[in-house]
Amino acid sequence: MSDGIFRRPPSRFRDQPEPEPGRYHLYVSWACPWAHRTVIGRLLKGLEDVIPMSVVDPIRDDRGWAFTGGEYVDPINGFSFLAEAYEATDARYDGRISVPVLWDTREGRIVNNESADILRAFTTVFGDLGRDDVDLCPEGMRDEIDALNERIYERLNNAVYVAGFSTDQRHYERTVETMFATLDELDDRLAGRRFLFGDAPVETDWRLFTTLLRFDAVYNIHFKCSRRRIVDYAHLWPYARDLYQQPGIAETVRMDEIRAHYYRTHPQINPSRIIAVRPDGDFAAPHDRERLGAKISGPA
Repeated sequence: MSDGIFRRPPSRFRDQPEPEPGRYHLYVSWACPWAHRTVIGRLLKGLEDVIPMSVVDPIRDDRGWAFTGGEYVDPINGFSFLAEAYEATDARYDGRISVPVLWDTREGRIVNNESADILRAFTTVFGDLGRDDVDLCPEGMRDEIDALNERIYERLNNAVYVAGFSTDQRHYERTVETMFATLDELDDRLAGRRFLFGDAPVETDWRLFTTLLRFDAVYNIHFKCSRRRIVDYAHLWPYARDLYQQPGIAETVRMDEIRAHYYRTHPQINPSRIIAVRPDGDFAAPHDRERLGAKISGPA
């Protein structure tokens, strides 16, 4: 980042898991949007008993994600830090310690630490082990889904970080300009359809949701993505509420952990570690989007 531009390093572990119940363990943080998308996918596909899950503490210091006790424990390996999983997989690994992590309990290694791969595997690898009435990536739509996933990733999901960690004024401004142009496009797309591809949400909707959920409380303030808020959008704001209100989703949202994580773990941006007051915006408020399509069935 010597030129002032943030570049996310690629995920290091990209192996494909096998469709074997109980073999894998998912390590996540409630605070992280990349991990959150896998939590949601696991829930919607009914894979909770197939792939157990552990959660790290939202407050991360220079030692990385930690298991600090209470609800933040690792019952599989007894790790104190998630870095131990990376070291066990590759003793020479010196890259970024990130969540989510899909851990292979049989081989004692990380099989995958790329959220997009893990989310997709819940449909393509583990789909027959979970619910068959929720398809997060219909086969006939995958090219379209992949194209929109990539566009949203580059111009929004990752762009909030590019803006937030930028130390170059012009690049920051260009990033924010592109970001809000993309939000405008998505708002227009949602004017006549309930979800991004029609009547039921697919993985693209959930990949977008985890960014929209954090936008006003974190990215708008902490990362200076400040042109508009999601609550200012005629269609994106009720759409975000619609997704939040799908069965089981609200239970995956820990807004206090989200805010604590961002405001207290980026000293280069917020050296005071003061957590910004949460802005107005009720995700539980009525959204009136049922008229645009049928409501999906969620986890029982």
